[in-house]
Amino acid sequence: MDVLSGALLYSRGNGGWGKLRLEWLNTEGPISVYKDLGGKVVILDFFTYCCINCIHLLPDLHALEHTYSDKDGLLIVGVHSAKFPNEKVLDNIKSAVLRYDITHPVVNDADASLWQELEVSCWPTVVILGPRGNMLFSLIGEGHKEKLFLYTSIALKYYKDRGQIRANKIGIKLYKDSLPPSPLLFPGKVTVDHLSKRLVIADTGHHRILVVWKNGQIQYSIGGPNPGRKDGIFSESTFNSPQGVAIMNNIIYVADTENHLIRKIDLEAEMVSTVAGIGIQGTDKEGGAKGEQQPISSPWDVILGSSGSEVQRDDILWIAMAGTHQIWALLLDCGRLPKKNDLKKGTCLRFAGSGNEENRNNAYPHKAGFAQPSGLSLASEDPWSCLFVADSESSTVRTVSLKDGAVKHLVGGERDPMNLFAFGDVDGVGISAKLQHPLGVTWDKKRNLLYVADSYNHKIKVVDPKTKQCTTLAGTGDASNVSSSFTESTFNEPGGLCIGENGELLYVADTNNHQIKVMDLETKTISVLPVFSSGNAVVDGPFLVEKVEKQTIPKLPKSAPAVQLPPVAASPGQTLQFQLRLDLPLGTKLTEGAPSCWFLTAEGNEWLLQGQVPSGEIENIANQPTISLQIPGNCLSPEAVISVSVFLYYCSADSSACMMKGVLFSQPLQISDAQQGCTAPVELKYAF
Repeated sequence: MDVLSGALLYSRGNGGWGKLRLEWLNTEGPISVYKDLGGKVVILDFFTYCCINCIHLLPDLHALEHTYSDKDGLLIVGVHSAKFPNEKVLDNIKSAVLRYDITHPVVNDADASLWQELEVSCWPTVVILGPRGNMLFSLIGEGHKEKLFLYTSIALKYYKDRGQIRANKIGIKLYKDSLPPSPLLFPGKVTVDHLSKRLVIADTGHHRILVVWKNGQIQYSIGGPNPGRKDGIFSESTFNSPQGVAIMNNIIYVADTENHLIRKIDLEAEMVSTVAGIGIQGTDKEGGAKGEQQPISSPWDVILGSSGSEVQRDDILWIAMAGTHQIWALLLDCGRLPKKNDLKKGTCLRFAGSGNEENRNNAYPHKAGFAQPSGLSLASEDPWSCLFVADSESSTVRTVSLKDGAVKHLVGGERDPMNLFAFGDVDGVGISAKLQHPLGVTWDKKRNLLYVADSYNHKIKVVDPKTKQCTTLAGTGDASNVSSSFTESTFNEPGGLCIGENGELLYVADTNNHQIKVMDLETKTISVLPVFSSGNAVVDGPFLVEKVEKQTIPKLPKSAPAVQLPPVAASPGQTLQFQLRLDLPLGTKLTEGAPSCWFLTAEGNEWLLQGQVPSGEIENIANQPTISLQIPGNCLSPEAVISVSVFLYYCSADSSACMMKGVLFSQPLQISDAQQGCTAPVELKYAF
C-alpha cells in the first residue's frame, strides 16, 4: 500500500477517504483518493489556524496556486490538525479559511489521524506526494518558498514526461462565496479616541480601517475591500489584514499585519504613509534601523506610550511582533527605553523577547521568551508601570516593566517555559487560572482591572493584577451570537477590546460574529454597535456607500424598550406625521459629534417605505424632528405595522460619562379607501 492510501485508509469500495469520515471545506464534496488525487502531484499543508508560522506559509501556497493549477497536475490540500480544542470545530475552521483567503481544499483532521499516520511533528509541515500517493519530499517550518517551487516544478515535469499526470479538474466550491454581505468582516481590534468620541475599527477581513462615531455611523473608510500595499490619499490606500490600531491627535497607527508594516493614517491630511517595515516578512530579531528601513514580521497590536520622561508624551509606539515572538518599540520622537541609551526619532527595535517561542519570564527582557504576543495594553501609572501582553500561544497574560523591562507572569499557562499546551478555561489565581489563546487586553484605570479577550474560550475575563485573580466577566463559552446580560451573552473568538466612556463601556471586536459588541459595565448588559453609513457620512476608498446602506439595518439592543401605539386609520396617498417627544435624564445632553438618529422599518410590508426618507438625525433635543410617511397610492395590504427605531447618544453635563440608549415605537396602520380627515401628528413619547 502506498503512503497516501495507507495514511488516508483508502478503500476502493467506497472510493473516498475511507473510514475517517473527514469533513471538507472549499470543495463540492468529499475528495476521492482514486478519482481526484490519482495522477496529481499533491501538496499536503499540515497547519493549525492559530499558528503564525502557518499563516506565514500561506502566501507561498497562494503563489504556487497561481503558477500551477489542477489542469497542470497540481493539487494543494490544507490538512487542519488542531492544537487547541476550539480549533477542531468545523465552523471555526470555516472562519479561518475565509479570514486567510484560503482557496484550496481543506480537510478537518480533528483527531490528528493524518498527522499521526504521516508522522508529522510540528506546524507547519508540507508533504509533497507523487501521482501514485508516493511521498517525495517534506518541508518543516516556514521560509522554504524556493525549495517548495523547485521540488514542485521538478515533480510535475518528471511525471508529465512519463505520462502519469492527469488534467482532470477538482470540484472547488469556495466557502466565502456562500456568505451573506456584512458591514464588518472579522474585525480584529478596536480602540477609542477619547478626545473626539470616535472608535477606530480594524475591519480585518475587508482590509480596511473604519473611523466611526459612537452611534456606529462611519466617518472614514480607508482601504479595502481587497488586500494591497499602497500609501497615499485615502481613496487609493490599501492594507492587508490590518489588526492593532492606536489613535492620538487625529493620527492613527496601524499594525498592517500581512504586509509586515506599521502604517500611519493622518485624518487631517487624509493621507496614509508607512513608518516601519519594508513590506516583506523580516527575520531580524534585534532591529535598530530607521523604521521604514527596518524589516519586521507580522505586527499584531500597537499601543502608544512614553519614553523615560516623566511627562506623558506618547512618543513611543509599542508593537506586539507576533511573527518573531517579541515586543518592539518605534520611537516617534527622540527618547530612551529602559536600560537603553538615547535613541533617535524613527528608530525601530526589539524591547523584550529573545525571539524563541517560549513562555519564559526573566528579569532581563532580552532573555525572556514570548509565544506569538497578540494584544497590548498600558498601565503607565504607579504602582503598575507596565505593558500587559496577551501571549496567545502560551495562553498567558504577562507584564513587561516600563522601568527595567523585566518580564513577569500574571495569569494562565504553567511554570515550564517550553510547555505551550497549558491551556483551558478555569477561573482562578495566577498559574491556576487557565486561558485558551487570548488575543486582546485592555486596562481599566478607573478600577485598576485588566480585561482579557479569552478568544478560544469565547469569553471576556477580568484580572485583578494585585491579587492575580482571573474570573469570567461575560460569555457562556458557547461560540454563538447572543447579546443580553453578561451571564447569558455569547461571543465567537473575540480578538480585541478597549475601555471607553470613563470606564463605563467596554467595546469588543467579536471577530467571528463580524460585530463590535458594547458591554455596559454598570448595567451588565451587552448590545451590538450598528455600523452604518448615511448620506452625511464621508466614506473614502472603493467601499461603496450604497452597499453599506443596503446591507446594514441597525439593530437596537435587546434591553431597548418597545412602545406599542394604538392603531391609526389611514388612506392611500395620505401623509402621516410622527413627532418625536423624547426626554433625556436630568443633567444630561446629546453627545456632540455622535449624531443620534431614527430609522423607519416595515417588516413584511417594505412597499410602505418606497420613496420615503427612511432615516434622519436628532440634532437638538429641544427641537426634535417630525417624521413624515406618505401611504403609497398602490396599497398592497389593508393592515401593516410601521416601526420607528430611535438611537440616542447622550452624556453627563461634564461629558465624563456617555451612554447609548434606544427605543422602538410600533405603529399599527389600518388602511382603507375611506378618506380620512386631518390627522394630528402621532406623538412618540419616551423618557430615558
